[in-house]
Amino acid sequence: MAAFDNVSKHLVQTYPADIARFGLGREDVDVLDVLNVEQPTVEARAADSLIRARVGGVEALVHTEFQTGDSTDVPMPRRMAGYVGRAVERHGLPVFSSVIYLRPEAGHNDPGRWEQHHAGHRVLVEYRVIRLIEMDGPAVLNAGRAGLLPFAALMGRGPGVAPAAWVQHCADAVEALPSPRRAKVELLAGMAVLGGLVLGSAAVTEIIGEEIMQESSVVQYFTEKAMEKGLERGLIRGLERGREQGIEQGREQGIEQGREQGIEQGREQGIERGREQALEDALVEVLQVRFDAGESLRQRITAIGDERTLKRLFHAGLTAASLADFSAAMESIEAGNDATPAK
Repeated sequence: MAAFDNVSKHLVQTYPADIARFGLGREDVDVLDVLNVEQPTVEARAADSLIRARVGGVEALVHTEFQTGDSTDVPMPRRMAGYVGRAVERHGLPVFSSVIYLRPEAGHNDPGRWEQHHAGHRVLVEYRVIRLIEMDGPAVLNAGRAGLLPFAALMGRGPGVAPAAWVQHCADAVEALPSPRRAKVELLAGMAVLGGLVLGSAAVTEIIGEEIMQESSVVQYFTEKAMEKGLERGLIRGLERGREQGIEQGREQGIEQGREQGIEQGREQGIERGREQALEDALVEVLQVRFDAGESLRQRITAIGDERTLKRLFHAGLTAASLADFSAAMESIEAGNDATPAK
């Protein structure tokens, strides 16, 4: 769920005061700095957001975690205790923590505290639990806080309001902001990604508009990351597969020269296959981010085995307005490839 995490973190970086005040449920929060939490760590994961601020006149850290669903590997209370402990150790400031659950069904069982009370030794870490579906969405729209509007698509919409109509209301609230177009584009693109959790990516994109998605630096970032990830996976897999094929071919030939030739030939084949694998993985990643449908098409995509066709499909994956449009483009591209085989 990297797309939802990245959108949330981007909004923290751009609108830290809105996020900090919402997370704490209070107005006396003045942001001083947004801390870098991306340093790699071997022993523990990094927090999603740390904002240095004055809270009620006292310098402190505002810590926010964004959860798509319930934590399944490590219970959320234990994770929050770890985040708070490391923040106190590193910065020596009071820490105000909250976890924001994005999916409507998530967070029901989070107690908002981690406690140890054993043999006279007590440790208590408390944090605020925010389930967006329980928040008053219309009040957030009326407040006009830009940084919260993309999240409003996941909030309570009021009785009798359909999901699609609610997302349209949220998009209209963004358009009504007295902000530059660039800022509105980024907010709407973030809303399109987050709103996919309740309405589906294709339906939200239809409301927001494909041109908005194409203009957004957030979407461009996802695309670049997908390509990087795909290239890395594909080249590694291709080289490994090529080396194995080369060694096997060399063994069958039974002589050292044949073995070396087999390895070299396999390596070349592996690099070629690696490029194809990179495009396959990047295409699946883009479809997953945009339409939540990448894995369902993986088997069909991996059966293509043609670099030129995969490049055309990747472009279609970036520009299609919906999964149905992409599927139609895929049919057309594959038909064209059948009629005119790649050289």
